[in-house]
Amino acid sequence: MISRSRALLASLSALALSACAVGPDYVKPVPPTTSSGPFLSAADAAFTADSAPKDWWRLYDDPVLDGLVGDALAKNTDLRVALANIEKARAGLRGSRAGRLPSASVGGQATYGRLPESQRLAGAPREDWTIDAGLDVGYELDLFGRVSRDIEAARGDLDAARADADAVRVVVVADTTRAYADAASGAARLAVAQHIVDLLDKSVVLTQRRHDAGLATGLDLAQMAALRDQRAAEIPAIEAERQAALFRLATLTGRTPAELPPIAAERAVSLEVLQPIPVGDGTALLARRPDVQAAERRLAAATARIGVATADLYPKITLGGSVGSTGTGLGDIFGAGPLRWLLGPLLSWTVNPEPARARIAGAEADTQARLAEFDGTVLSALEETETALSGYGHALERRQALQSARDQAQRAAAITDAQLREGTVDSLRLLDAQRTYAEAQAALADQDAEVSRRQIDLFRALAGGWSAQSSS
Repeated sequence: MISRSRALLASLSALALSACAVGPDYVKPVPPTTSSGPFLSAADAAFTADSAPKDWWRLYDDPVLDGLVGDALAKNTDLRVALANIEKARAGLRGSRAGRLPSASVGGQATYGRLPESQRLAGAPREDWTIDAGLDVGYELDLFGRVSRDIEAARGDLDAARADADAVRVVVVADTTRAYADAASGAARLAVAQHIVDLLDKSVVLTQRRHDAGLATGLDLAQMAALRDQRAAEIPAIEAERQAALFRLATLTGRTPAELPPIAAERAVSLEVLQPIPVGDGTALLARRPDVQAAERRLAAATARIGVATADLYPKITLGGSVGSTGTGLGDIFGAGPLRWLLGPLLSWTVNPEPARARIAGAEADTQARLAEFDGTVLSALEETETALSGYGHALERRQALQSARDQAQRAAAITDAQLREGTVDSLRLLDAQRTYAEAQAALADQDAEVSRRQIDLFRALAGGWSAQSSS
């Protein structure tokens, strides 16, 4: 008997070693060849072909921002969810790998009963305890790769979860930097807006004096006062936007608004990297973007699940063994007499293949959907980057024009001031020139904020470098 069992084990082991995994083998998709070259919108001097920087926010050389980003990466709630999803996927992989291990179950029961007189053995009591205990062991022979394909799919899910976490990191860092930049730009815009109101206050006072002297009409006075009130009305809106940015910054860094450190609100100069932005090319972008990586890994997992479903068309062979004993007491249970054991393969094969074929069709359709998702993610990544490059480049052009307008308005104010000292113009004319200069400064401050936002959008599209975090 023992020699037959060994022969059976040897035969089944050889069969398992020669097994093959059914279903298609995964082939990584290739992005369009036109995506590999330089970006169409990166020909401007504002960009370089160097690789996009890792930890790009450090280019701003702002220790406060560095600290806030560090807090966000450690405490942001969305990132905590993403990290928990990694652990969930890792647990799924452990569960799939457990399919390669034998399964075992231990059972036992104790009953008290009475036997009919005709069934009672001579000298045995009619009423007694019956105790049964046993150990069952099973091992599935992965002849058609169901278990290996399931492990392959789970590994793809884990890789996708890691890439998703990297994508969340990109968003969290960009949003944190954006909130900090919006708060800083808001402070700069507030200063300019208040300066304009101060100048208009002086204009109202001077116009009132001219009106009292009969040199200005009531219409002139009303128009000047209305202009002053209109500009003053913009200050609360700017302050509200600034406060909203600070509240958003608190949430992104895992704080309540009251817990945000005061230093986060101290910057009053727009945030901007003045050097040309290194952007790399399309090939480097697609290799770096975590959303592209996640889509590719989901495609790999979906492809493997075709094999899992296909394996259901074939026999499932489980090598099983059982050992146990039944007796009227613990002494009988552990004695050699009542011991029983058995060993042998169990073959199960579904007679109706249609449910399995339906699952295969569903897995194939899901794979096609994941392929389309990958293609769409690649196209979206290229679109977002080109759009960000174009938006940033044109924002710089508009700011250059506004800088020229600001310089001209400053020159006009200086000329008017000189004319006032010479007595050729009155004070109201100087205030008008100064107000025009202040308005030009306000437009430039607004554009500085736009440039800052566009620059952060570009860094977000480029996705930075996350190789260190990806290993988590």
